[in-house]
Amino acid sequence: MLTKLGKSSSPQYPANSFSKSPLSSLGKATTMSTAELNPSKLGTKEHWDGVYERELENFEEIGDEGEVWFGEDSVEKMVDWCIDNVPVSSNPAVLEIGSGNGTLLFGLLEAGYDSTRLAGIDYSAGAVKLAQGIAATKDGEAIAFTECDFLNDTPAPLPSDSSSDGLEYWDLLLDKGTYDAIALGDKDEEGRSPAAGYPSRIPRLLKPGGLFLITSCNFTADELKASFTAAETGLVYHSQVRHPTFTFGGQSGSVVTTVAFQKPQVA
Repeated sequence: MLTKLGKSSSPQYPANSFSKSPLSSLGKATTMSTAELNPSKLGTKEHWDGVYERELENFEEIGDEGEVWFGEDSVEKMVDWCIDNVPVSSNPAVLEIGSGNGTLLFGLLEAGYDSTRLAGIDYSAGAVKLAQGIAATKDGEAIAFTECDFLNDTPAPLPSDSSSDGLEYWDLLLDKGTYDAIALGDKDEEGRSPAAGYPSRIPRLLKPGGLFLITSCNFTADELKASFTAAETGLVYHSQVRHPTFTFGGQSGSVVTTVAFQKPQVA
């Protein structure tokens, strides 16, 4: 669910993507809930189906791999974190939620992770087809890209583990912009964002001791902690990836935030 991978290390974003500018949350002590975000077309399946239909046409015609959220630097930082905390040698089962054109998973593939242990889900069929096409150019055909609505469906386990039901299965879950986009969906009659149901789904899928790494440009680290360490998730804060900081209006912060959470081991 994703925007342009820059040729430089500077993150790039689509114009007017979010109803809350990253600048607006710098230095705040309070936290914002998903219900405070205004709905946007970026929170609709119709928008992303259209995006990936165009990107798939471009890939098939000229080989353009399309858009990626948050720029090359964010992808590299997430991959580096994975190498340090969920090393290749542990042969982890890895699932990206909202994998789009697959760039983050291809970064893990390049870093040496086993392609048969990597999976990506997206609710847009066009995204899945695009990622599969790109994978074929990178010796990544074994990466399991499948169509799945994360809020309503349980992602399938890896093809090699078909006996599993997919629950408490994954060693590592990844999100780069998907939670942000879901938070821009239409609210229900009680004013709740669809993203309100997202955090509780993470521990259902993680193995005990498993990790969840999320990158956001709509939420600060404190806001992500408030959502993902709530009592109903059982998750605990693990670590934070540092991004370049800047000062605006006398306050310092970063354009994107990357935070990791862990499902505790069973006592």
